[in-house]
Amino acid sequence: MTASPNTKPSALPQAWPMPTAPRPITIIGAGSIVADAHLPAYRALGFTIEAIVDPDLERAKALADRWGIARASGTLAPGTWHAGTIFDVAVPPQALDEVLASLPVGAAALVQKPLGLDLAHATRLRRLARERGLRAAMNFQLRFAPSMIALAYLVRSGALGALTDLEVRVTCAMPWHQWPYLRSLERIEFTQHSIHYLDLLRSLAGEPRQVWARAVPHPGSGGLAATRSSAIIDFGEHLRCTLSMNHHHAHGPRHEASELRVEGTRGAAVVRMGVNLDYPVGQPDALEVALDGQPWCSVPLVGSWFPTAFRGPMCNLQRFMAGEDAVLVSPLEDAWRSMQLVEALYASSDHGGTPLSADPDTVP
Repeated sequence: MTASPNTKPSALPQAWPMPTAPRPITIIGAGSIVADAHLPAYRALGFTIEAIVDPDLERAKALADRWGIARASGTLAPGTWHAGTIFDVAVPPQALDEVLASLPVGAAALVQKPLGLDLAHATRLRRLARERGLRAAMNFQLRFAPSMIALAYLVRSGALGALTDLEVRVTCAMPWHQWPYLRSLERIEFTQHSIHYLDLLRSLAGEPRQVWARAVPHPGSGGLAATRSSAIIDFGEHLRCTLSMNHHHAHGPRHEASELRVEGTRGAAVVRMGVNLDYPVGQPDALEVALDGQPWCSVPLVGSWFPTAFRGPMCNLQRFMAGEDAVLVSPLEDAWRSMQLVEALYASSDHGGTPLSADPDTVP
């Protein structure tokens, strides 16, 4: 007889194991995500940062000085890194070709999402990584948030039973102005933000069969591409899956939302992803579960998506390189699948739905 999983709130796993002998890290990119999430996460684990590399050398120097990092460079030149270093690539998707091509053959790299601007770009980047023999993982850190590690355990252990409902709802005021490079992109919503949830849903439910979607811009966005969306993902006959995204809620925090709801035949869970609520400071994450007909209970969490979850992908890559983890949780090959899902959603949005007649006399 198989032992029942330990689903007591205090017993749910929430963190990825540390590597036994961490390697030094060279960070490529000195933007807000590095300052707000990567560096705080790595400092908390005691990882050594060898250098910050960014084409804007002054920005790289300022960030290095703030965090006590010895070297800053405007290029990934010889001497910037040492043999065995782990490269943490945190650059806009349009810069990935040049950066990946400049990495040493066989290098280990953690690459910030998304894998390119579209599926064709993702395919070229995948080919480039293969040709250079890169041991590369995609930084889909939401999978490693304490709440999501606990949730994944509940799903995979069978504690929730067979999944019947997956629902992501985000209604918030996202400060898009913090990322100026977005203004040059034709795609934002699914590639830059909701890909986190799409990737997470794949990790929980497997590969989808088909999709329906609509992404739209906001008239007050100053010309940004679509930043709001609705989507339905078909994971099978008995599993309902929806996403509803509004990143332009400008009416105060009272009715903001940022949550994932999961229901199964034996239980349910609700996760609050607090970072979207007053980004990047955010609110604490939260996880509530109801199992086998018992009342809802809160799971004490050891941290939140930002910045705690950024520890996990780096630990997994470090441990993989040391032979301590058998597989990468989010290898580039798997990230390509998430981009394939993104492409399908955009195709659905572009092709439109079934039109309705505007003439009441044509209705039978």
